[in-house]
Amino acid sequence: MDTGRKPGFRLALFATLLAFAVVLLGAYTRLTHAGLGCPDWPGCYGFLAVPSSAAQLAHAERHFPEAPVEAEKGWNEMIHRYFAGSLGLAILALALQALRRRTDAGQPRGLPLALLGVVVVQALFGMWTVTLKLWPQVVVAHLLGGMTTLALLFLLGLRLSGAVPALPAPAPGLRALAGAALALSVGQIALGGWVSSNYAAVACLDLPTCHGQWWPEGMDFANAFHLSQAIGPNYLGGMLDGPARTAIHLSHRLGALAVALTLMALAWRLWRHGLGRLAALLLAALLLQLGLGLGNVLWQLPLPLAVAHNGGAALLLLSLVLVNYRLRPRPAVGRLAGKASPLPTLRSGPLRRVG
Repeated sequence: MDTGRKPGFRLALFATLLAFAVVLLGAYTRLTHAGLGCPDWPGCYGFLAVPSSAAQLAHAERHFPEAPVEAEKGWNEMIHRYFAGSLGLAILALALQALRRRTDAGQPRGLPLALLGVVVVQALFGMWTVTLKLWPQVVVAHLLGGMTTLALLFLLGLRLSGAVPALPAPAPGLRALAGAALALSVGQIALGGWVSSNYAAVACLDLPTCHGQWWPEGMDFANAFHLSQAIGPNYLGGMLDGPARTAIHLSHRLGALAVALTLMALAWRLWRHGLGRLAALLLAALLLQLGLGLGNVLWQLPLPLAVAHNGGAALLLLSLVLVNYRLRPRPAVGRLAGKASPLPTLRSGPLRRVG
């Protein structure tokens, strides 16, 4: 068991908060239709900032005639890139620190290096999001990459904190349920990204039914989840028709129901296991996310609620990472330093006759 904070904890905490901000900014960029606010990458019309002077605007018009400059959308995109770039530098610093302290006992090494690999891949997805013109598959992968980065940074912070011990002997069935809940929630986040990238969030405007029916007629599931969509068209605004978007939206609702039931079962098991605080945290995150989702439908996707819904998904993910971390198998005492503990030995000495 860790006994105190390790070097790098504050940096990991800062990077986690920065990653959460990047997730929110990414959602804001997507929801304000600013994903193509800069038609190139990593700059904006060939500049490090949004063009503003007459010469810069003339350059943009000459080289990108199909993408007129919209300063507000351009700045939404560039601010997101600035924050993402800063996050990449913070993760690089964590990886370098892990390499420098690789001989320290208990210092995580694989996790910081894995994070560095994830952020490199995430940068590529950011580039492809622009160059492939918001192709839904890439948009969803970019969202999952951002959530993965956030979750791994949070996990790294937990490992460096030395303040969150494993349980002495958690029930195997409870660990399996927690792992299933985490996997199901990741799938629901991916489905939410599919809803957003195909502009299906307002495909159903009533609750609890959709178009006044529990199972709307004519839903097109084949095209809704046709993952080999053509590369080339501009997917800003979406390319699917109403029946396909309705199928995506309803699938997301059913996924939310499955996640809610699973997390409530997990919270009940946690409470029965004496982990009332973890159960309460999980339920609070779940209720917040459900409330935000319902509000988005009832009020037809107001921007603040839509951004908050993405933040709620991130908080729910982090709560599940915490639960799974607490339920992880406790390492054997002799393996804390990477070696098996030696058996006690008896010293030899002269025998004495008793009596």
